[in-house]
Amino acid sequence: MLNEFKKFILKGNVVDLSTGVIIGAAFGNVVTAFTKGIIEPILGMFGGGPNPDLKISFGEKIIKVTEKVADKGPDGVEKMVDKLVEKTVPFLQFDIGMIVGAILGFLITAALIFFFIVKPANKLMAMMKKEAATAPAPVPAADIVLLTEIRDLLKK
Repeated sequence: MLNEFKKFILKGNVVDLSTGVIIGAAFGNVVTAFTKGIIEPILGMFGGGPNPDLKISFGEKIIKVTEKVADKGPDGVEKMVDKLVEKTVPFLQFDIGMIVGAILGFLITAALIFFFIVKPANKLMAMMKKEAATAPAPVPAADIVLLTEIRDLLKK
């Protein structure tokens, strides 16, 4: 049973599949970081506005908004009036640090998988192939030998 389990584990497709799942999950973090750090700010320009949580600003935009401000009228009485005010807001912001962190996390995960799973599994499979190649050929049964000799004599 132990030999069967060893053969199952050392099948190339089992190691490849498990490695692919782990690498795929790690790459998902890179895609998420790219989406949040680059794609969402670009889409935010067209719809939802800039995201204040983002870190690196690549420019500013001046917008005009109406605000209530205190103003003295001609009679000297102060009252709240609507006034058009210019405000500066971030125009386009990217979170490059999040993307770099996700890429580094992916590379570290891939290196660990390669050195601790793929490399040892490849070495074990090479050793098993070498053992199979050096194993002596099985000795045929006596009746097989006799039948082979009869066949060879009939050919002559």
